[in-house]
Amino acid sequence: MAEREAGDSDKTTKSPENESSDANAFLQAQDLKSVLVTSVLNLEELDVDLYRGTHHWVPRSQRLFGGQIVGQALVAAAKSVGDNFFAHSLHCYFVRAGDPKVPVLYQVDRTRDGRSFAVRSVKAIQRGQPILTCQASFHMLQPSPVEHQFTMPLVPPPEDLLTVEELIHLYLSKPDLAETLKQGLNKLLANEVPIEIKPVNPPPYYRRTASEPKKLFWVRARGHIGEGNMKLHCCVAAYVSDFAFLDTALLPYPDYRAHFSASLDHAMWFHSTFRTDEWMLYECESPWAGGSRGLVQGRLWRRDGVLAASCSQEGVLRVKPVTGSSKL
Repeated sequence: MAEREAGDSDKTTKSPENESSDANAFLQAQDLKSVLVTSVLNLEELDVDLYRGTHHWVPRSQRLFGGQIVGQALVAAAKSVGDNFFAHSLHCYFVRAGDPKVPVLYQVDRTRDGRSFAVRSVKAIQRGQPILTCQASFHMLQPSPVEHQFTMPLVPPPEDLLTVEELIHLYLSKPDLAETLKQGLNKLLANEVPIEIKPVNPPPYYRRTASEPKKLFWVRARGHIGEGNMKLHCCVAAYVSDFAFLDTALLPYPDYRAHFSASLDHAMWFHSTFRTDEWMLYECESPWAGGSRGLVQGRLWRRDGVLAASCSQEGVLRVKPVTGSSKL
């Protein structure tokens, strides 16, 4: 069939209104794309098994966010395995604090390739020194009659809860809130993060109260990631798993605050398929703290009650007494 010329009379034409609608739809689709995909977890390939990460989300600590380094290390490792292999576990050690102003190099070592499992070692490097070492294992999915899991906690659905940002605005609306607390809450609002969080039992920001070292919150990536790419969703989950995780160990100690905290190691196991751009319940608990360290464990649940992933982390917790009153 001959190609139509530009002036063919039967060519479909669009009205200015349709063109404007299409342009808006395109811009909305661009806006909906998750920043975790487009920048935070995006790596530049420099050579075989060598990558560079330059887009860093910087928390208030002004150090590199550990979850991002773990997520990027898993991205680098996943690029070296076949499409039918999926991450089932990772074990990381944080060796040095990362500098957000310096790119991170990720060097992948193909430790082993088997018929069912593949193992990768990744070293994250800044200024010639490792800041993180990661061992990741990938598995070809196989059916098994042996299956069990814990039961997902019963909690309100995310539609019935407020986001962290909405809660902060609610607290800021209190007329008698201390000025120092207003400043602290406004700093939290200014610290934009690429994930959404809805606490199940919101903490009283304006009042110090002791609680069990447990917390539950719904979490999802901002923007659209889509289905069908479990490698990417595992990398996003690795990023998400480190957010507000270590703080769980401090919940029983309202009269102390951390003047220095840092992750020492981080481990994660992936159990089932999931989507990180849909709401997942993050169940966190700290079974132990001592010796200026804290241990935390977490479970990521799909909304339908399927256990998607488990994780564990130990970190440094150096605390000092809280001075002054934080009450209304």
